[in-house]
Amino acid sequence: MIKILVICGTGVATSTMVKEKIREWLEKEKLIHQVSLFQSSVAEAVNQYDMYDIVISTTIVPDEMKDYVIDGTPFISGLGGEEMYQIIREKVFS
Repeated sequence: MIKILVICGTGVATSTMVKEKIREWLEKEKLIHQVSLFQSSVAEAVNQYDMYDIVISTTIVPDEMKDYVIDGTPFISGLGGEEMYQIIREKVFS
């Protein structure tokens, strides 16, 4: 099972929006049964981000996480969202 963590500043607002968009895309692509989706705040994720296959953030993350995190703001802005889905597909399902 692939584990995807979506994080934002508080672990509530934008992470919920992005997690829902990813869930809908996974269902459409018939990949939802291969993935577990999680969400949290950056503060909670700092000590556990390496437990996930992909971490997507809508906010600034500490330096130690930067190389591990995918920028999730395109899911919110709508600009580049399709490219983000492709990155998820390549990172997880290739």
